[in-house]
Amino acid sequence: MPTRHSLDVVIVGAGVVGAACAYYASRSGLSVAVVDRGSVAGGTTGAGEGNLLVSDKEPGPELDLALLSTRLWRELADELPPEIEFESKGGLVVASDEARLDALSTFAAKQAAAGVTVARVPADRLHDFEPHLAPGLAGAFHYPQDAQVQPALAAAHLLRAARRAGAVLRLGEEVTAVLTGPGGAVRGVRTDRGELSAPAVVNAAGTWGGELAALAGADLPVMPRRGFVLVTEPLPRLVRHKVYAADYVADVASGSAALQTSPVVEGTPSGPVLIGASRERVGFDRTLRVEVLRRLAAGAAGLFPVLAGVRVLRAYHGFRPYLPDHLPAIGPDPRAPGLFHACGHEGAGIGLAPATGLLLAAAIRGERPALDLAPFRPDRFTGADPVPGTDPLPGGEPRGHADPRGHHDGA
Repeated sequence: MPTRHSLDVVIVGAGVVGAACAYYASRSGLSVAVVDRGSVAGGTTGAGEGNLLVSDKEPGPELDLALLSTRLWRELADELPPEIEFESKGGLVVASDEARLDALSTFAAKQAAAGVTVARVPADRLHDFEPHLAPGLAGAFHYPQDAQVQPALAAAHLLRAARRAGAVLRLGEEVTAVLTGPGGAVRGVRTDRGELSAPAVVNAAGTWGGELAALAGADLPVMPRRGFVLVTEPLPRLVRHKVYAADYVADVASGSAALQTSPVVEGTPSGPVLIGASRERVGFDRTLRVEVLRRLAAGAAGLFPVLAGVRVLRAYHGFRPYLPDHLPAIGPDPRAPGLFHACGHEGAGIGLAPATGLLLAAAIRGERPALDLAPFRPDRFTGADPVPGTDPLPGGEPRGHADPRGHHDGA
């Protein structure tokens, strides 16, 4: 006799990716429960800066995902309350010398051919975009599609909209097992409060997505990548765009496990300036490294000398969930029928959340997704060793603490 299911989908993770999955799944008519052992946005999402970027992504599957999400975020900005702080402010990628400017030009041309809106900004026009930029820069490229949200509030309001569509939110409830039937097919989850029956389970557990996959007998090599950000005292709007140095584009594609920093600076609606970016693979080590903070501050002052005398009120850090080949895992897992993945986005999860949610909802319903999911297959690592020393492309920097014990939080 077939198992009767009280739900269509259980989503594990109440971060922005899990919230987006719940939003699109519930609005498509599926009955949904979202389970998280912590709070809404209690993990990586709460440690995110909220960048929605196309500027740092080379042509390929991730850029396709980002372009779809760019459109969806603009739709969501009209549907969700203004408290999500959506800002379509654009990005400015600056080069300190002609060699870096030439490299950016080549990169931008490839992006433009793939559908990105980008324009070259000569050195004598830089101050039209950012009046407080340092003198002597060679030029920049402007990306008007880049935007920003407040990630925790975005996750909260996506979940609120999902609940209005019938979704159930179960916080402080830990998933202890993925229930399977004959042939390994998923039939729900067991939590520390009981069982939830559903023919589909979505792994939106962020940095801890590998642990959840293992509960279903699947291997997914999600690993943490730590980053810090500085938050200044509230200021007048000194920085109009998301501004970062050309070195950032190279760093996000780097395979190094060592500490890397490249200046990334942006203002916020509430006044503080956020300063990044750092990346390093140190597991879940939460040690505050003064050297990292010093390098971030120096990089920001190099781009914007006006910040040299500004007070830094606090520093945050978090752990980004990434997979070794630079792409997230999105879609059904053939090793465990009924298990769907939506994790491993590293620092780009906030920006890529809507597209991920839309594609997952279609896949769960057996419909044709808007993008080909083949590049994001969760079983693509089966039988192959992870690529050593590689890191995926980040789309945002952390600004809050992530618990190394982890919340099931997709970000």
